[in-house]
Amino acid sequence: MRLLKQFVAVALVAFAGNLGMGAVQGNAFLTLVLGVATAILAVLVYAWAVRWSERRAPVEVAGKGAASAVGRGMLIGAGAFTAVIVNIALVGGYRIEGLGSVTGAVGLLGFSAAAAVTEELLFRGILFRIVEKWTGTWIALGLTGLVFGLMHLGNQNANLWGAIAIAIEAGGMLAAAYAATRTLWLPIGLHFAWNFVEGGVFSTEVSGNGAAQGLLHGVTSGPAVLTGGEFGPEASAYAVVFGLLLTVVFLWLARRRGNLVPRRRRARVGAAATLSQ
Repeated sequence: MRLLKQFVAVALVAFAGNLGMGAVQGNAFLTLVLGVATAILAVLVYAWAVRWSERRAPVEVAGKGAASAVGRGMLIGAGAFTAVIVNIALVGGYRIEGLGSVTGAVGLLGFSAAAAVTEELLFRGILFRIVEKWTGTWIALGLTGLVFGLMHLGNQNANLWGAIAIAIEAGGMLAAAYAATRTLWLPIGLHFAWNFVEGGVFSTEVSGNGAAQGLLHGVTSGPAVLTGGEFGPEASAYAVVFGLLLTVVFLWLARRRGNLVPRRRRARVGAAATLSQ
């Protein structure tokens, strides 16, 4: 029940925020303000829901160290997606044909902030965290990654491969980032920067939602396996490879820090063996 209580509370904030941003979509400044407001309100509601349903402090969204963790996540996310687009460009799949729109990029800041925060709270802060307690890190990573990928099938230019790619490169990578740090701030920063650089800088499709007009006027062409086709670069083989590499790094860090949660059955067997000695 606590999963449902927390999920519904944050989902309502995300839904209201999306409605608001949709209503003022032509105004970049209002979109930015509403996006940031949605992100802040979602964190506050998440913290309240955790205190109410779990009777504990929501340490995963604690204020201490939040700015530095978000900053590190942004550097990783921006660097990772830039590496994806550079590799696509090297094989002739992406080219810049001039400057884009500053106001378009400003509006995308709001959209990216709201999407990154609400999705990380819902899928890593609630779904992954609680499922992980039931099943362990590995099963939770696979299950919640799959759910996160399938959720994108409702997007404008979605396809099955795009959803699978998202499940692997984003669902897995972001859950692993949370497991490595046990804070939501780093995956939030990573998610935000990845999405904003994708649409707000390079003006490519973001998860099949349609091409955005960012700071650069970019054109994508070529084989879908390399460029991602209509779904966008997130369905590119390069995005999957870089996402998998980051997932491996984060899981290695999680293991080194002792943050991996074992399967519940295995943990019980181990505890019983200890008691019998």
